[in-house]
Amino acid sequence: MSRLEFSIAWRYLRSHRRSRRLSFITIIAVGGVVVGVSALIVIIGVMNGLQNDLRDKILVGSPDLRVLTFGADLKMSAWRTTLDKVRREPGIVAAAPEVISQGLINVKGHDYNAPVVVNGLAQPAHGTPAVTDVRDYAVAGDFRFRSSDGTQDGVVLGKRLAEQLDVYLGDTVTLVSGANVKMNQALGAYIPQFHEYQVTGIVSTGMYEYDDTYAYLSLAAAQQFAGLGDAVTGIAARTASRSEAPAVGAALDNLLGLPYRVITWQDQNSSLFQAFKLEKLGMGVILLLIVVVAAFNIVSTLTMVVKDKTREIGILKAMGMTSHAVRRVFVLQGLAIGVLGTGLGALIGLGAAVLLDRYKFISLDPSIYFIDHLPVTVQATDVLWIVLASVAIAALATLYPSNQAARLFPVEAIRHE
Repeated sequence: MSRLEFSIAWRYLRSHRRSRRLSFITIIAVGGVVVGVSALIVIIGVMNGLQNDLRDKILVGSPDLRVLTFGADLKMSAWRTTLDKVRREPGIVAAAPEVISQGLINVKGHDYNAPVVVNGLAQPAHGTPAVTDVRDYAVAGDFRFRSSDGTQDGVVLGKRLAEQLDVYLGDTVTLVSGANVKMNQALGAYIPQFHEYQVTGIVSTGMYEYDDTYAYLSLAAAQQFAGLGDAVTGIAARTASRSEAPAVGAALDNLLGLPYRVITWQDQNSSLFQAFKLEKLGMGVILLLIVVVAAFNIVSTLTMVVKDKTREIGILKAMGMTSHAVRRVFVLQGLAIGVLGTGLGALIGLGAAVLLDRYKFISLDPSIYFIDHLPVTVQATDVLWIVLASVAIAALATLYPSNQAARLFPVEAIRHE
C-alpha cells in the first residue's frame, strides 16, 4: 500500500464542512465497535471469575487428584506402597490416604435422619502441606477430632448440616453405617451399625454440597465406620498447580497401571465445567453480535462515502489510479474504524474489569450467593480472540463498499451528480 492510499483514506475519515454527516456516522460506527468489544471483555471476565470462584469452592474439600481402584467395593488394601509411589511422582506436593463412605446421621431423641457423606482424613505431617484447604474453613472447633474423653472419636460437620440437626460443639451425633450389616434372626431383619461421635468442629466452605452433606472423621474412625479394617478407599493428592493436574494424573496413571485409576478434579466435575464452557461460548457468540451490528454501521458509512466521493473516485481513476488501489483506500478506511473501535473498546473493557474486581462496585448478598461481590477474571486468550474477531468482522464489512468503489467507471463517475 502506497502513501497516497493512506493519505486519501485518512482524508475521507476526517471531518470537513461538506461532510459533517459522514464524520458523525463514522463516530457512531466506531462507538458501536467500542460498546461491543468492551461488553464482551467485561461479561467474559465475569463468567471467568464466577467459574474460578466455583472451582475454588469445589476444591476446598476435593483434592486435585484421586487414586482409586477398579471394582464396586472401592477398597485399597496395599495403600502404603502406592502412597510412596504417588508421593515420589514429580508434580505431587502432598498425598494422603482417605476414606469416602456414606451413611445416615441423627441425634438421639430425634426422628430426623439425614443422608451424609463421611470423609476420613489423615492428619498431615508437621511442616507438610495438607491435600485440601478444608481445615482452613473451620468456623468452630478444629480438625483434630479430639473428643472430651481424649480419643479421636470426634466429628466435624458442615455448617448447614449442623443447623439442620441443631447441634453444637460438644453434642453427640449418631452415624449409621451400612458396612458389616448383620442379620438378626430374632427380628428377621438386617441391623445396621450405629456409631456415636462427639461434634468437635463445624466447617463452612460456602459450597452447598460440603456444608449440607459432609461429615469428617479421623482416618482411623472412618476406617472403622466403613468396615475397611486397615484398608482405605483411595489416595488423595495435591499438585503444584491445578492446571498441572491432568498431565500429572496421566503420568501417574501410566506409572501405577491396573488395578489403579487416577481421576482429576476436572473428571470429578466434568459435567459442571462443560456446562460452564458451553455457557461461556453461547454468551460470547451473543455478545459478538453487537460487533456484527457495528459492522453494518461500517458498511453503511463506507457506502455513503463512496456515494459522496463518486466524482473524486472517477477523477482519481481517470488520472491513472487502479481499481485495486481504490479498493485498498476503502479497506483501509474500514480497518481504521475497526481497529480504533477495537482498541478503545479493549482499553475501556479492561479498565472496567479491573475497577469492578478491585473496588467491588457490584456487591452481592453472601448469604444467598456465597460471595460478597461480582468476581472478574480477565484472561489474555479471551481478550486476544475478542480483538481478532472484532478486527476480522470490520475487515469483512469493507468488502462490499470497497468493491463498489473499485467497479466505478471514470466517465460515469465524473458525470455523477
